[in-house]
Amino acid sequence: MTRVLPPGLRATSVVAASSANLGPGFDSLGIALSLYDEIVIETTGSGLTVEVEGEGAGHLPLDETHLVVRAVRRGLQAVSVSASGMIVRCRNDIPHSRGLGSSAAAVVGGLSVVNGLAVQVGSPPLPQRDLVQLASEFEGHPDNASAAVLGGGVVAWTEGDDPAPRYEAASIRVHPDIHLFIAIPDERSSTAETRVLLPEKVSHSDARFNVSRAALMVVALTQRPDLLMAASEDVLHQPQRAAAMPASAEYLQVLRRCGVPAVLSGAGPSVLALSTSPELPDEAAEYGTANGFTVRRMTVGDGVQWAPGVVIQTG
Repeated sequence: MTRVLPPGLRATSVVAASSANLGPGFDSLGIALSLYDEIVIETTGSGLTVEVEGEGAGHLPLDETHLVVRAVRRGLQAVSVSASGMIVRCRNDIPHSRGLGSSAAAVVGGLSVVNGLAVQVGSPPLPQRDLVQLASEFEGHPDNASAAVLGGGVVAWTEGDDPAPRYEAASIRVHPDIHLFIAIPDERSSTAETRVLLPEKVSHSDARFNVSRAALMVVALTQRPDLLMAASEDVLHQPQRAAAMPASAEYLQVLRRCGVPAVLSGAGPSVLALSTSPELPDEAAEYGTANGFTVRRMTVGDGVQWAPGVVIQTG
């Protein structure tokens, strides 16, 4: 039986950006980044109001098609409650269409903020596994979604086939000696646009190469950061996407020539460096600035946090 939420309930969620693939781990490896969006929701007697601050303000829809609203509706359905009306406030710091998991963050934030409402009327919150499942259904793959839910590093996989695959993920502890730098260009891209550049079939040798590097990446991330340069090699998606984002492809190579393990962040165009040094070499940092990249030092992000009626401090 669906319970209607009374007006005046308030809840908050805070959700991290994420970087997927990490080079060879296509649709399988991900890491949360210390860049966060916040969603605040309040129940009302009727209607829908959507407010957006920061990234996407003035460009995102302010109606039922907004991704956060769609996720909230799905979350309400999952916990068997409904709302006659809502005010949804989105405070966005995660850049959009840059390969930093902004859509996954919107979905995970929308789903999890429902937990803060549900507990106020005695309904059990959605557990992490359900958040991973529901968010991945929006995304079609669980790498960004599971990183946003769980925080830290993740290995994600899919069980079963369409129409109802099961999405799973396991956390991995990122070695404390690994320092993260994200280089964000002004240009945008979308996963849908760059995924069509990938071939339907790959050679046995390329598949073998990436399997070995993806396995090595897990070792490098957790135990042997000295192996990050070899572990971050990829032949399945980064070379194929290079022509669509030449500035990012070139900066990726500049970083690697400077001895910094670097990969495209998700489908790009941002570039993620995973370094054992707390600073980038001067040549690499100066090249990024001179070529339109905003280079930001990051730490490993936290898993999504939600609470009834309060603003959460995360970092």
